[in-house]
Amino acid sequence: MALSLEEMRARRPVDRTLLSKHKNRMMSEVRAYRLRELREEAGLTQAEVAERIGVGQRQVSKIEHGDLDSTKISSIRRYLEAIGGSLVIEFSTGESRTRLA
Repeated sequence: MALSLEEMRARRPVDRTLLSKHKNRMMSEVRAYRLRELREEAGLTQAEVAERIGVGQRQVSKIEHGDLDSTKISSIRRYLEAIGGSLVIEFSTGESRTRLA
């Protein structure tokens, strides 16, 4: 006998905290993958980007694997500029957005 959606939800409640953590991890992976794609589209290797921005290749790899929390904003900005982009930083509260950089 098939369960209704309500019955299934009652048997297996959703842990919103766990769901949020998983969503954040997945979004981080998507952003990291996109950075690698943009670098490759620019025709650059990790070593070339590292040389342009004055860091080791390992730091570029960390950026492209989503390790942005421990990366200096200036390194992220230089990485983005090296591949032809720029960094925009915004502060948002509800509907309000303020561009900081």
